[in-house]
Parts: sequence; C-alpha cells; structure tokens
Amino acid sequence: MQNILAIFLGGGTGAVLRYLTGIFMLKNLSVNLPLATFFVNFAGSFIIGILYVFFIDKPEINPALKLSLTVGFCGGLTTFSTFSLELTEMIKNSQFLHAGIYSFLSVIVCVMAVYAGVWCAKFI
Repeated sequence: MQNILAIFLGGGTGAVLRYLTGIFMLKNLSVNLPLATFFVNFAGSFIIGILYVFFIDKPEINPALKLSLTVGFCGGLTTFSTFSLELTEMIKNSQFLHAGIYSFLSVIVCVMAVYAGVWCAKFI
C-alpha cells in the first residue's frame, strides 16, 4: 500500500507540473510547436536517466521513494521517460532489433492508434 501511495503522490506532482508547464509555455512563447510537450518529454527522460543511475546500486534507498520519483513523478510528467529508459536498456543490452521494433511500434503504431481513435469517435 505504501508503494501505491508513493506512486500516487509522485504521479500527481508530475502531472500538475506538466499542466503548469503547458500554461507557462502558452503564455510566454509564440511558437507554433508543442514545445511544452517536448520540454516535459525531454525533462522527464533526463530526470529518469539520472534517477536510474542513482538508484541502480543503492538497495538501502526506500523502494517507495524510488517508485514515487520514477514511476510516479516521471510517469506523471511524461510516459515518454519510461519509453526512453526501456529503449536505453535494450540498446545497452545490445538488443538492437528489439529496440528498433519497440521504437517503431511505440511511435508509428501509437500515432496510428490516435488516428483510429479519432475515426472511431465519429461513430459514437
């Protein structure tokens, strides 16, 4: 139960920060690109990379804290951070074919899924 609460708190914090980043960027930047999304994806990926290295050989750190910061905060800030970490692990382990397939499926197929969802919603 402690892990679930930790993820809940971290996730809520990350999601609120993502929302506030979007508001800030809309108010202060006049660029026709989704910079807020790019920024949180970059920041979440960078943060989860630091946390991964920091936590990897430290079993003494409370598992709930690890989950709160990685699954919770980084996941709430952006799910792209988890995708990036998983892809990094595959490359690190020389699983290049898996990494390529995973990248393709995660980006191309999921974008196609959005289009399919939009198409299906027209009939609801």
